[in-house]
Amino acid sequence: MRVTLTGSSPRRLPERLRYGALALAFAGAHVLAQAFAPPEPKLLPPEQAFRLSARALDPLTIEARFDVADGYYLYRDKLRFSVTPGGAAPATLPPGKPKHDEFFGDVETYRGRVVVRLPLLAARAGQEITVKADSQGCADAGICYPPTVQQVRMTLPAAGAGPGPVVEAARKKGWFN
Repeated sequence: MRVTLTGSSPRRLPERLRYGALALAFAGAHVLAQAFAPPEPKLLPPEQAFRLSARALDPLTIEARFDVADGYYLYRDKLRFSVTPGGAAPATLPPGKPKHDEFFGDVETYRGRVVVRLPLLAARAGQEITVKADSQGCADAGICYPPTVQQVRMTLPAAGAGPGPVVEAARKKGWFN
């Protein structure tokens, strides 16, 4: 037995409802994708990922130190130091670990603590100086920071007085703190 419908065709939803249903389906798919996507990494501000501190060892030598947070690294060839007033001789940087970087090719990087000595060119005991460090680094999560400038102000100790205190770079205030 065969049944034939005559004069009847499938009914279509009004156009507004079709587009609304399609938009709702896309929104639902987006919500599901977000629910199962890996969480975005929480990144430290550069001043915390690459913490700069320094101390005057004597009236003619500064020891600058970067403490690089776990999961982060600094590029050796992106480190630059300057001292005002008076200036400093070029810093002798310690060797880094070789790394093939997708952005910069074959480079050397630092992890953990990096200590650099800066010989001062024209300084005197009791003088206040500013040590400025330019650096650039990345997170292991695949995010690289733009070049960062940090600075430390200190007073040089008297000859024979021993090293001065460790001074940390001032932290910048963020949007939410």
